[in-house]
Amino acid sequence: MSAGFIVVVAVLVFALVTVWKGVRIVPQGEEWIVERLGKYNGTLLPGLNIVVPYIDRIAYKVVTKDIILDVQEQEVITKDNAVILTNAIAFIKVTDPVKAVYGVVDFAEAIRNLIMTTLRSITGEMELDQALSSRDKIKVRLRESIADEAVDWGLTVKSVEIQDIKPSASMQKAMEMQASAERERKAMVTRAEGEKQSMILQAEARVESARRDAEAQVTLAEASSEAIKRVAQAIGDRDTPMLYLLGEKYITAITHLAGSENAKMIVLPADVQEAVRGVLGRFNKA
Repeated sequence: MSAGFIVVVAVLVFALVTVWKGVRIVPQGEEWIVERLGKYNGTLLPGLNIVVPYIDRIAYKVVTKDIILDVQEQEVITKDNAVILTNAIAFIKVTDPVKAVYGVVDFAEAIRNLIMTTLRSITGEMELDQALSSRDKIKVRLRESIADEAVDWGLTVKSVEIQDIKPSASMQKAMEMQASAERERKAMVTRAEGEKQSMILQAEARVESARRDAEAQVTLAEASSEAIKRVAQAIGDRDTPMLYLLGEKYITAITHLAGSENAKMIVLPADVQEAVRGVLGRFNKA
């Protein structure tokens, strides 16, 4: 193999390598940043591009499609000193690749940290109940707060979504205890109200019963008085009607006592016959 042939082969290989290095095919959805001797020279768009071999180099390959950034979960202290856990997800798009690569070291990490700090600041201004129920409000404020910074880095924040916002484990336990205590308190109040109402009804029932008993006693007294008057008018004696009524009540009481299921023995006074005979005797005399 002659030296000339070797030189020709070397030149052909060098030419092929040079052409290979000078031709760049950029895929759709990407833009490549070209530096010449360490300085920004241009941006290669999707398709076939030509660069100067050995002088130009592809410094950055920037994805221009929508980028999904997952913001990790973090603890946030609310205005009323409650600890909540929250995380988010952001959808961003690189609109200016030059600013994205030269404006910040790592634009994805920068946006992620910016969202975390802004989210912590927004929720820190709210109380626990407000933070748990204001997801849409937090999302809007968060997007507005990071939009200007994102533009400076050549980015557009298309959307920021709050994935989850919940109390910490210790706060959940405290809230469960509080809810349990509140339920117990309501049960005690309900039970006390029921007992109070029951006592009121019982008292009203006793008052009504006493009133009716009093009315019954008055009625009975009036009836007895009327009976005594009529017997006195019929007999014309003041003592005989009273004795008659007492004897009648006495006999009625003995009759009730004898008819009781629990009655095993009835003890009668020794002078019962004399008492009855006396009453009847008075009637006979009359």
